[in-house]
Amino acid sequence: MTARDFLRLTRGSVFAHGLRSMLTTLGIAIGIGAVVLLTSIGEGIHRFVLEEFTQFGTTIVAINPGKATTFGGSIGAFGTVRPLSIEDAQALERTPYARSVVALTQGNAEVEGNQRTRRTTVYGVGPAFPETFSFGVAAGLFLPEDDPRAPRAFAVLGAKLKDELFGPLNPLGQRIRVGGERYRVIGVMQAKGQVLGFDLDDTVYIPVNRALELFNRESLMEIDVMYQDGAPVDEVVAAIRRILIARHGGEDFTITTQQQMMDVLGSVLDVLTFAVGALGGISLLVGGVGILTIMTIAVRERTSEIGLLRSLGARRGQVLGLFLGEAILLSAIGGLAGLLLGIGGAFLLHAAVPALPVHTPLNFVLIAEGVAVLVGLVAGVMPARRAARLEPLDALREG
Repeated sequence: MTARDFLRLTRGSVFAHGLRSMLTTLGIAIGIGAVVLLTSIGEGIHRFVLEEFTQFGTTIVAINPGKATTFGGSIGAFGTVRPLSIEDAQALERTPYARSVVALTQGNAEVEGNQRTRRTTVYGVGPAFPETFSFGVAAGLFLPEDDPRAPRAFAVLGAKLKDELFGPLNPLGQRIRVGGERYRVIGVMQAKGQVLGFDLDDTVYIPVNRALELFNRESLMEIDVMYQDGAPVDEVVAAIRRILIARHGGEDFTITTQQQMMDVLGSVLDVLTFAVGALGGISLLVGGVGILTIMTIAVRERTSEIGLLRSLGARRGQVLGLFLGEAILLSAIGGLAGLLLGIGGAFLLHAAVPALPVHTPLNFVLIAEGVAVLVGLVAGVMPARRAARLEPLDALREG
């Protein structure tokens, strides 16, 4: 049997039973379509979360109070020997490769201005905050370089808070109250939107020392050090640890690099993508069972054809290859249809719900088609082996 005869027989067998072949490929198509669609959603969410997380930069080291040992995560100011202070942040400015250092605390308070009141998030930060976290100032200035222990009562509004309090009016120079204390507005931040459910525009920024007094806290929530691009992060972390141990007398703090955060987040999102892909794989398994069933029926129906081929000199390997070829062709066609179904479904879903991130990488497409062919190969083995084992005379007699 020549390769041309093999291809002609395989193609003819598939298209000679159009309805049966269509139903068989439909099972694979639905399975592949479900896998592609669900993994596209999972990958889209994966990329979206990482992009949201890294928009503040990737060269940041966060220091939190408390040593993360027993509990596997920072326990904050509770249980720490010595709180993180503004002086600690100033000392960390001597860290090699450091570009900026931000002392940070956060809380919630009422903000009153222009005879309007709104409860919102209050960030106590230092003047290097915009540079460190890639925030832009839309109007006015950010908090200036003041004496960190006696800063002036200046405030910078988030874009949404500015609209809620002042509407179209210019807020620069206006007086507001934050937690009952008077502040002068000196700037408005550029709109940043929501990140992981947090509205970064519905905020007000005040000097960190005033925020500590406002919320009656002794310890900063976090100190963030931004280091130079390309700098050895291990050296930066070692220097931070050395400086703080010298000041605290021990390691009563937790250092987390941006890469560590991304690695943990990426691992969680990888599990999510795999889980949704596995759900779609159930449909693919059903499609494989469909091929197994159809090919088993085909062997029984075509016993006389098998006997004739064997009588004409076809070897068992050629008969085996013929039926495996049919199974692979059916699954490949079903896989292509499934790819169109999945990619088209992902496109329509994103068009209908633009807020839902959807992304279909090329490697997903190639893997999905490869899986479809593999399913057809595995499902076709048993029927093909049964066909190859038939003796010519027995096959002709049964046919």
